[in-house]
Amino acid sequence: MPKTTPLISIENVVASASVNQTIDLNEITRLFPDVEYHPEQFPGLVFRLKAPKTATLIFNSGKMVCTGAKSEEQSFKAVTMVVQKLRKSGIKVENEPEVEIQNIVASASLGGRVKLEEAPLNLPRSMYEPEQFPGLIHRMLEPKTVILLFASGKLVCTGAKKEEEVYKAVNNLHTLLEAEELMIY
Repeated sequence: MPKTTPLISIENVVASASVNQTIDLNEITRLFPDVEYHPEQFPGLVFRLKAPKTATLIFNSGKMVCTGAKSEEQSFKAVTMVVQKLRKSGIKVENEPEVEIQNIVASASLGGRVKLEEAPLNLPRSMYEPEQFPGLIHRMLEPKTVILLFASGKLVCTGAKKEEEVYKAVNNLHTLLEAEELMIY
């Protein structure tokens, strides 16, 4: 039985979407003066929502990338809301967006310190070079994620495609650290 329960917080969900049609970005800029569009610097238009607080990049190919959501659900909702706003303003969007989660970034606290110098000896696929980076880099195979682990017991988990993978990865690592007696409480 673990001594502590990790506190996990989803920080950012990145989703890609496509409506499988071309979209006139200049028209969106005309109808929504608060969007950011500088085609000479970047081919995408930035469409921000206040709730959920997200930024959706829209490309004239009909492809989109939504960032800033704090859950998978918020990600889907944000893309749907952007498409609805475009339709309401008269932009023809014939298809429903196909949304796919690309990456979930989460932070967590394990509730104790970690013996980072000893950890690479007991954690396969781990790298710890404190002269280059203060955290241990652990590549987990199942679920496929990368965890940056710090001596403070705080970590960043990236690469998950589902929220449940984040929880599984952090809990798997926590259990392993405790089993190897690498946690200090």
